[in-house]
Amino acid sequence: MTGGFDLSLDPHDPAQRPGRLGVGVVSAGRVGAVLGSALRAAGHTITGVHAVSEASRDRAEMLLPGVPVLEIPEILRRSEMVVFAVPDDALGELVAGLAAAGHVQTGHLLVHTSGRYGVGVMEPVRAHGAIPLAIHPAMTFTGLSLDVARLQDCVFGVTADPVVLPVAQALVVEMGGEPVVVKEADRAAYHLALSHGSNHLVTLTAQARQILETIGVADPVRVLRSLMTAALENALTDGDGALTGPVARGDVDTLRTHRETLGELEAGGLPPDVRAVWETLARATTDRAETRGTLRADTAARLREVLDDSDDPHDD
Repeated sequence: MTGGFDLSLDPHDPAQRPGRLGVGVVSAGRVGAVLGSALRAAGHTITGVHAVSEASRDRAEMLLPGVPVLEIPEILRRSEMVVFAVPDDALGELVAGLAAAGHVQTGHLLVHTSGRYGVGVMEPVRAHGAIPLAIHPAMTFTGLSLDVARLQDCVFGVTADPVVLPVAQALVVEMGGEPVVVKEADRAAYHLALSHGSNHLVTLTAQARQILETIGVADPVRVLRSLMTAALENALTDGDGALTGPVARGDVDTLRTHRETLGELEAGGLPPDVRAVWETLARATTDRAETRGTLRADTAARLREVLDDSDDPHDD
C-alpha cells in the first residue's frame, strides 16, 4: 500500500478496488479537467478543482459536474492525491510555495502532467513526506468530453522513483492509457520530440493551407486531408522510407520552380515564414535522403544550389 493505493488490486476493474483515492485537480485547463474526468470514471472521488478563468470554470462544470471549485490549499487538505496540470514554467514555483507554506502532507501523491519535467521539479515536497509522480499524456487536448475517449490507448510518458513507479503506471492504465517509462534525464528530449512532431506539424499544415487559400482554393482542408493523413501514417510506419516528392526524386527544376513560386506569392502578401520553413525543411530532407542513400551526392549538391541561390529576384 502506497498513499492509499493498493498495488495488488486489478487496475482494470474499479469495482474490485476498495482503495479509491480522493483526488484534487489543479487546474481545470484542457488537460486537468479531462484527466479528472477519467480518474472519476475509474472510481476515484474528485474532491475539488481549481478554476480561475470563466473558461476553466465552464470546463469544470462540463467535465466534472458537482465537483466544488476550491482554492489550492483546500484541495490539498481534502485530497490524498493532487493532479497539477499547470503550465510548465509555473509548476516549480507553485509546488515549492505550497510546500513552504505547509500545505503538503506526508503520504500525499502529487502528480504533474508536464512533459518537460520528471520528478525533480517537485523535490521540495519530499521533505514533507509527499510522493512526486510525473505522467504526461502524449496527446493534444481540446478540453472537451471527446478527449476522455481519446485517452484510450494514449501513451503517457511516466517518470517516478522505482518504488512508486507501479503507482504511476497503474494510474495511467486506469485512465485507459499505456504507460511508457521515461528516465528523469531524458524528459527534455522526450518533450522535444513530441513538441517538434506535433506543434510544428500544425505550423506546416497551416502554411500549406494558407498557400491554397492564397490561390483561391475553396476547400483547402479537403485537398490536404487525405494526402497529409496518409503521409503521417506512412512516416510513422516507415520513417524516412515514406518520403516522396521532388527532393526524394531529385527533381531539381521542380524545386527551383517551387522556390520561385514562393517568392512570387510572398511578393503578393504571403508571410515570409512560409518560405523560410520550406527552405529549412527542403535542406533537411535533402540531407536525410542523401544520408539514407536514396539521393545521389551530385543530385543533392544541385538541390542545395537551388536552395542557396541568392539571385532570386524576391530575395532581399
